[in-house]
Amino acid sequence: MSDPIPCPMTLEEMTDAYFLDHRAKMIDIAAFLDRLDRAQSDQTDDDFRIKAFRECLQLLIDGRSDRARRILEKLSDHSTEPLDQAPMKGAMGAPPPSA
Repeated sequence: MSDPIPCPMTLEEMTDAYFLDHRAKMIDIAAFLDRLDRAQSDQTDDDFRIKAFRECLQLLIDGRSDRARRILEKLSDHSTEPLDQAPMKGAMGAPPPSA
């Protein structure tokens, strides 16, 4: 694997430019998780999308690099065979268990 492309900004410049945007995104994710906790269903732990989402949260904090690539791979369907029929209209956002 080749060396990552260095960021042209300093740590301080990156923080000044992007911290507030990402702070808001983190609060949004926390609110989503709070809503899941309050949902009127015992099935949230069974939903493959929620399971993948929680696995991605672990990737965010594991201290390793390439987080974006690893999360994208986790949320991508790697199947190569076409489906006879789509399970729903639109994207699911995470590969179903059979993928």
